[in-house]
Amino acid sequence: MNDVPALDLSEKGTADGKQTSLDRRLFMKFTAFTGCTEPAAAAQALAGAGIEGALYVDANDPRGIGVIALAEDPDHFVGSLRDAFNAEPFSAFTHKPEFDMLGRTYSIGYEPDLEETLFEKPRFKTLNPDFPWAVWYPLQRAKSFQTLPEARQRQILGEHGTLAKRYGFAGLAADVRLACHGLDKHDNDFIIGLLGPNLFPLSAVVQEMRKTEQTSQYLDSLGPFFVGKVAWQSAL
Repeated sequence: MNDVPALDLSEKGTADGKQTSLDRRLFMKFTAFTGCTEPAAAAQALAGAGIEGALYVDANDPRGIGVIALAEDPDHFVGSLRDAFNAEPFSAFTHKPEFDMLGRTYSIGYEPDLEETLFEKPRFKTLNPDFPWAVWYPLQRAKSFQTLPEARQRQILGEHGTLAKRYGFAGLAADVRLACHGLDKHDNDFIIGLLGPNLFPLSAVVQEMRKTEQTSQYLDSLGPFFVGKVAWQSAL
């Protein structure tokens, strides 16, 4: 007899007081390049390859671009997306590996609609034409955070969540949060995308985050930060 319990790796939510689950999630990959003088040609190549995502022009590099790609099946990133990046015009660009990010959507356990949490909201925020500005970055939590009681962790994270809601309700910024445990070469834990109609509120979010307990006491690192503006988005 096998006494080892079966693993349940599905995402969990709560609806009508009952636990729900969904064994699916959305993967998102960010890749940056330099040497691009014609972003329109890169956008056309992505559209022609059927890539779901967005292309940004880099605010800190006059020849830089960044690409965020979305797919439920991670094979997409070693298949169609890889092929697109190895073809013209991307093959003529220089890859900037310091900005490589690969993450997955996740649930915390209380979400009433897992499809909305894991797929609809991240897609809407990333592909929303009303959110042309973006700041994407990884973060690494201090390992000591994991030793805190769960109730204390929720309290600390709740402070962060309140900040995000204030900016979201005001229409100033939306956030995409991805887990990247074991997917990041620098051992980062999460990827954050701050998206909005203007750049300043995204900077203000990061500035205000510095004062929270999580950032000031339980983060080992933030960044590097990619700052860009949409040059192309696939359709919602």
